Amino acid sequence: MPYFVAYLDKVDPVKDKELLEIHIAYLNKHIELGNIFAKGPFMDHSGGLIIYKASDYDTAYKLASEDPAVKEGSRKMIFKEWKSTLTE
Repeated sequence: MPYFVAYLDKVDPVKDKELLEIHIAYLNKHIELGNIFAKGPFMDHSGGLIIYKASDYDTAYKLASEDPAVKEGSRKMIFKEWKSTLTE
C-alpha cells in the first residue's frame, strides 16, 4: 500500500493550541482505522509529520486535508507520496 507524507508547518500558534485536542483526536481516529503509519511532532515545536497509508494519492490527500489543523489554517501542509525502504 502506498504511503503519503503530510508535513505540517505551524503558522498560527494561538489557533493551533486551541485546535490541538481535536487535531490529536482526528489523528487517533485514523490510527484506529489503519490510515496512519506514523505521526509525531517536531522537537522544535514548529509542527509535525504524519505518514498516511491509502490506496491512492487522492484518498490520502483528502484524509490529510480534513485534519482540523489544516482545515482551520493553523498549520500549512506540504503533501507528497513517499516510498518506504523498510520491509513490512
